[in-house]
Amino acid sequence: MSAGCCTRNSVFAPTKPTLSWKFTLPTKTLPPLRKTTKRFAVFATFISSTKPTVLVAEKLGEAGLNLLKKFANVDCSYNLSPEELCSKISLCDALIVRSGTQVSREVFESSGGRLKVVGRAGVGIDNVDLPAATEHGCLVVNAPTANTIAAAEHGIALLTAMARNIAQADASIKSGKWQRSKYVGVSLVGKTIAVMGFGKVGSEVARRAKGLGMNVIAHDPYAPADRARAIGVELMSFDEAISTADFISLHMPLTPATSKIFNDEAFSRMKKGARIVNVARGGVIDEEALLRALDSGIVAQAALDVFTEEPPAKDNKLVLHENVTVTPHLGASTAEAQEGVAIEIAEAVVGALKGELASTAVNAPMVSAEVLSELATYVALAEKLGRLAVQLVAGGSGVKSVKVTYASARGPDDIDTRLLRAMIIKGVIEPISSVFVNLVNADFIAKQRGLNMIEERITLDGSPENPLEYIQVQIANVESKFASAISDFGEIRVEGRVKDGKPHLTKVGSFGVDVSLEGSIILCRQVDQPGIIGKVGSILGDENVNVNFMSVGRIATQKQAVMTIGVDEEPSKEVLKKIGNIAAVEEFVFLKL
Repeated sequence: MSAGCCTRNSVFAPTKPTLSWKFTLPTKTLPPLRKTTKRFAVFATFISSTKPTVLVAEKLGEAGLNLLKKFANVDCSYNLSPEELCSKISLCDALIVRSGTQVSREVFESSGGRLKVVGRAGVGIDNVDLPAATEHGCLVVNAPTANTIAAAEHGIALLTAMARNIAQADASIKSGKWQRSKYVGVSLVGKTIAVMGFGKVGSEVARRAKGLGMNVIAHDPYAPADRARAIGVELMSFDEAISTADFISLHMPLTPATSKIFNDEAFSRMKKGARIVNVARGGVIDEEALLRALDSGIVAQAALDVFTEEPPAKDNKLVLHENVTVTPHLGASTAEAQEGVAIEIAEAVVGALKGELASTAVNAPMVSAEVLSELATYVALAEKLGRLAVQLVAGGSGVKSVKVTYASARGPDDIDTRLLRAMIIKGVIEPISSVFVNLVNADFIAKQRGLNMIEERITLDGSPENPLEYIQVQIANVESKFASAISDFGEIRVEGRVKDGKPHLTKVGSFGVDVSLEGSIILCRQVDQPGIIGKVGSILGDENVNVNFMSVGRIATQKQAVMTIGVDEEPSKEVLKKIGNIAAVEEFVFLKL
């Protein structure tokens, strides 16, 4: 799906080039935001009488270099120190790196505004300062697809090597020993493997595991059930998957939601003797907890390609453990994958230098100050409503469709909702995904993940001074962790408004509430009776959890009520358990913003 195109007239000058461009979508002509407001200004580059210069700071495949050389002057300077990189960058229009080069704020500042594109040859962009890139008008692109097969193959290689003790037996025989009885392995056929993360790599691993005669289950909140069924895979909740599997293969991104998700508690719910493969991100595993699980026998073996700290320390106990097979982050290390990544990133960088909008863009495009000034609080509201809605979905219910309703006193042509839609997609997808969603790639990412976005506008009577009266987000055909979030029409529904310049949650399901969307939120449904607010407040106060907002919405006096509590800190599990144990509390859920 093409996000759009840029057309411009400009001549590059070494001082201050004058640029003009317009942004259009191929499907329709965009309405103006308001007569007095400019359209969104999107990243654009110059057409120069001389070739642009691309600095390649880490080794790139020849195919990619040849592509770059057809369009630009290419400077291959490897192993630059931070000072050397800052010194060279003011002469470059684009920079290509892998994971070993830190593209810091100092790099963008040193570029003097000339640097237009940073290309990361690979998926992760932890080494690029995205806020600094956006502030300096620099687009960041990556290459997320070329190494899919290589990573899947490496996952299967580690799976089979672990099951048959290949690495340990190899080391043993090379040391002069012959220990056939010590290295008796386990068979894969007929065993159950849980693929945790059913994206590109996870689904390829699933296909290959099926070919090995394994029963494949998977966990991924966004995986379409029909795609899983087509491969012969059953989708399950996180807890169901890890407690059922004999083998667990990790393909989850590292996000705040997945950081150390495999911890002592998770290991305790696994089958005794489970085996784990990780070719995703080291940080999804609590390495000390895994070590304890290995020593206790809960986990029989582990095969790891990635680590929290890379390279790991020489005395790392997990690396040295006899029942652990390790490789030095080789997931993408095949000749074919390296060439594919080189071509993918070269095409993205050249396209960006031509002014095209790449679907692999990972930072927000430049937006006019006037637009941001008016929509800033609504942008925050949209993202937080998306985050709230998706957290209310029970595990295993795949999210297939999101409906967004905008209510406004303005005419339908007086507001462009692209940025708001992008922020709702961002809120729904980013918490458990490695992608970065913005105006450039939001629709592409939603389509790629099978997420159908439906937008509806309601025109209200009133003053058009404010762009919107409220935003409502609905997710249909899913189960909810909090039954009261289900509206009378059967879908999860959250609604919010901007009050006093701040985003507020104003409706959950059919219950009216009023709570500032700051910090995090606890939702409680309870019998409407005196003293409940005091009991919950006391529990939180006793644990030094600060309450910043509290609101109660009810159906009728002495009937059911929903209490919405805004908290500054994340309560401990013990605190949440105490709230749940209050006799009048029928259900509750904690939601991170």
